[in-house]
Amino acid sequence: MADKYDTMMSPEVEGLMDAAGSKFGLCTLAATRAREINSYFGQLADGLGTRIPPQVTSVARKPLSIAFEEIAAGKIVPVFPDADAEADAEEAAPADPAA
Repeated sequence: MADKYDTMMSPEVEGLMDAAGSKFGLCTLAATRAREINSYFGQLADGLGTRIPPQVTSVARKPLSIAFEEIAAGKIVPVFPDADAEADAEEAAPADPAA
């Protein structure tokens, strides 16, 4: 049995994957939020204030690290589409007028 060892990544990937559901979900969620954080810091110089600031206090300077900390803290959660709602929306869509 392998012993648990310290990793260089904090928060640990295993905890993040539990929050996101899968590796792909974690990558997508973190990358999307990191882009938003990067846009927030980029627009500060312009004085706009239209983006959502980071939701955790972090010493990390990298947007992806901040996004991982937000996911670990439960501030950012994945939203999965409801298959029944999509089917209902397709049924309620108007018929193609060209047909």
